[in-house]
Amino acid sequence: MSDRPTLPPEMDPMRLLSEMRLPMMDVQALADAQRRNLEALSVANRVALEGAQAVARRHMEILQQSMAEMTDAVRGATSVSNPQDQAAKQAAMVKSSYEKAVTNMKELADLIQKSNSEALTVLNKRFSEAMDEVRGLVAKKEG
Repeated sequence: MSDRPTLPPEMDPMRLLSEMRLPMMDVQALADAQRRNLEALSVANRVALEGAQAVARRHMEILQQSMAEMTDAVRGATSVSNPQDQAAKQAAMVKSSYEKAVTNMKELADLIQKSNSEALTVLNKRFSEAMDEVRGLVAKKEG
């Protein structure tokens, strides 16, 4: 049994294309090309979704880690009684927090970039294949 959705007969692409009676057109090749286009789009969407899920997971991990570090920092800052030492400790904490935030933002941006790149690679590959298929169909028609 196929996991593809079935269309009502009036929406069947093969039937619609065959009824058009296009001159010298390989309807089956056209339908196959369209199926491959849809499959490539599906793969690209899956890659993008998996990338978004990876970003969301990593973002949650970063938030949990940040909360734990903030709790530890507050405990550490309250244990110092000398105001100068406390100010120095707070300045170091702010600097460290800023550096981690920048690193985390870069990591998330890299994850997003990688996901987008993978999805576009799938689509670009299919576009290139589709252009080769069109050239082949034209050559067949002329030949």
